Amino acid sequence: MVAKQRSTRVDDVYAQLRRDILDTRLLPGSQVPEPELALRMGVSRTPVREALIKLQAEGLIELIPRHGVRILPVSADDMREIYGILIALEPEVAAEAAQRQQSEQSFTALETAMAKMEAALEGGDLRAWANADDDFHRALLALGENRRMTQFISTLFDQAHRARMVTVRLRSDSKRSTQEHRKILRAITAGRPDEARALFRSHRERTAGVLLSILEETQLRSL
Repeated sequence: MVAKQRSTRVDDVYAQLRRDILDTRLLPGSQVPEPELALRMGVSRTPVREALIKLQAEGLIELIPRHGVRILPVSADDMREIYGILIALEPEVAAEAAQRQQSEQSFTALETAMAKMEAALEGGDLRAWANADDDFHRALLALGENRRMTQFISTLFDQAHRARMVTVRLRSDSKRSTQEHRKILRAITAGRPDEARALFRSHRERTAGVLLSILEETQLRSL
């Protein structure tokens, strides 16, 4: 029973810290002492340390002996590699989703994410917009039948989401991006795989260019 409670505490701390990192409540490049994190989470240092070890294995943080933890910055080079993979694979997921005969219910999560994106854009809430954008891509991925490819792509989404949250207030293309998502969704639900693939690839290529330009400029200013 004690071991189960301990495991639950570690999982809870891990999940919360992970959310804080991905949503940039813990800022990239910042350094935080472990006791401060334990106090913030309301737990002892042991579950915090175990959660941090898992986060370090995922490439989100760096443990620094006697100095706590450093939240790893979002690197333009890392994002270039990640988006290169997403551009190669995600359009195929979109085409596959469009090609299969599916019920309208299968697209509910995509429609919900799309509606959230449009509402957030209308309300000027860019953080909510970025979260809804992430929901759209994850909902589309969930429609894929290639389990290994789905698992592989999902491991890249966290870093892509973190980069999106870092740059979202510096971007001026949120309206265009939302319109592109709507076109992609129409092609998928209408069963047009070639169109869905082409639209998705074009969208990812364009947004990757926007994001990388911001990250590179930010890194140059920090030199």
